[in-house]
Amino acid sequence: MDLASATDNFSETRKLGGGGFGAVYRGYLIDLDMTVAVKKISRGSRQGKKEYITEVKTISQLRHRNLVQLIGWCHDRGEFLLVYEYMPNGSLDSHLFGNKSPLNWAARYKISLGLASALLYLHEEWEQCVVHRDIKSSNVMLDSHFNVKSGRKSVDRMRENSEMGLVEWVWDLYGKGKLELAADERLDMNFDQRQIECLMIVGLWCAHPDRNFRPSIRRAIQVLNFETALPYLPTKMPLTDPFFSWGYLYFFFHLQFPICLKY
Repeated sequence: MDLASATDNFSETRKLGGGGFGAVYRGYLIDLDMTVAVKKISRGSRQGKKEYITEVKTISQLRHRNLVQLIGWCHDRGEFLLVYEYMPNGSLDSHLFGNKSPLNWAARYKISLGLASALLYLHEEWEQCVVHRDIKSSNVMLDSHFNVKSGRKSVDRMRENSEMGLVEWVWDLYGKGKLELAADERLDMNFDQRQIECLMIVGLWCAHPDRNFRPSIRRAIQVLNFETALPYLPTKMPLTDPFFSWGYLYFFFHLQFPICLKY
């Protein structure tokens, strides 16, 4: 099998990562002179097979500069394999929570705009709406120029013995006019003040407990590009909506403290 040869028979030394549905390996296709990422679905994983079918039927048709391209697929003798373009800088979480050098502010803002562009394409610009239900930093991949394809974690409690979560903490700082205190200390204050405040306010807007006040991704992009004014938000975080969604929260907040998709 060509993919077995390309990955040195799925050697552990070629393994890029893994999850509940399978593992991803770095491979090299000699005929195409191309480095690729090969996802091998775990045998017996029903959910993994469903994901495989979805990828082949739907994701293979998507074309956007910020979406990882599905190059090919293979199913034979009970093996289900997906082949993607390779992202040399790995996942966003490895830069935010791992031992790699922290991303500078320009890279973080560039990533946020790339993610927003990908979401706009999926939500409104393709022939049918695609909703990504697993937006998190480990699903955001970065190419050699830190273009996105798709600290503190968003569910962390901010103090010991405290029920205050990340959103409440940032909203509290917003109400006090001290949003800069939420910035990632590793940035060492080297950031664009206007951009970082804009991104955090848009993040709060998208994480608003009342879903009726949350923006579409198009409106969020307009604000991030400074094409329209920042939204007005109450100084105190409103009561939580029982249908609160964390999706946009992951998107925006993994970028600055450090908190914020490659597909």
